[in-house]
Amino acid sequence: MESARLLLREDSHQQRRRNQKLVGSLAYHLFVILVGLLMLYPVLWLFSSSVKPANEIWTTVNSLIPSQIYLQNYANGWKGFGGYSFAIFYKNSFIYAGLGTLFVVTASTIVAYGFSRLKFRGRTFWFTIMMLTLMLPTQVLIIPQYIVFSELNWLNTFLPLLLPRLGGDVFFIFLIVQFIRGIPIDLDEAAMIDGAGQFGIFLHVILPQLKPAIITAATFSFYWTWEDFLTPLIYMTDPNLYTVSVALRAFSDTGTINDWGAVFAMLSLSLVPVFLLFVFFQRYIVEGIATTGLKG
Repeated sequence: MESARLLLREDSHQQRRRNQKLVGSLAYHLFVILVGLLMLYPVLWLFSSSVKPANEIWTTVNSLIPSQIYLQNYANGWKGFGGYSFAIFYKNSFIYAGLGTLFVVTASTIVAYGFSRLKFRGRTFWFTIMMLTLMLPTQVLIIPQYIVFSELNWLNTFLPLLLPRLGGDVFFIFLIVQFIRGIPIDLDEAAMIDGAGQFGIFLHVILPQLKPAIITAATFSFYWTWEDFLTPLIYMTDPNLYTVSVALRAFSDTGTINDWGAVFAMLSLSLVPVFLLFVFFQRYIVEGIATTGLKG
């Protein structure tokens, strides 16, 4: 009888603990959902305004649900301005972001392999110097770079935007170096025994294992390049070479714009490539960052 009473009491305690955990979990998830909605509200408002009729955009600011879906905003916005369609601006952005990402990730991977696997005099010194450049403000480089590119007659071309990326990016080099240092050196030695040189080791041993780090670097590079406003603004004065970010600034000039629905439509459309990028490669991004943080 006493044992049955103890069992009932124990079951009651366990049920109470389960209920407490359930309540705590529900409260936590409710809090996270509310915070998430608060953070996403500006983006939701942007997409909602992009399909609202012009007379509703500023009169129903607090409402995310339009009275009717007005897709004409996208057609009007895609026409662009000054005879330049947004098709041109998107093409330029994909050239800049695509080639820029290819250049910077390829160069960063090669440089990272050199710092992590090759032994040469002053390796630690040069790696330290490279890392110190992270503290160098971008604004310090603008004037000398502009003078150099101007003397080379590279203004109003993609060369000032793309060629500097052939040297790699410090952040990506550091990220990939940390990842490579977590790869056992025994694999390199085994490949050497099989007759592989440094290029063969890099191509057949190291590179296949860098997939998470490379995808992480490529994703961030594409995102940062896609949203880059300052660099194209400085070197591009021909509207035919504008990227999406610069074109959106010109399109949303408050002195001339009267079709805010078209502006919001193009702003919404500009988020689609980076949104899809993160959706499709989220697993690799998390794996690359987590693994890089644990290794090295």
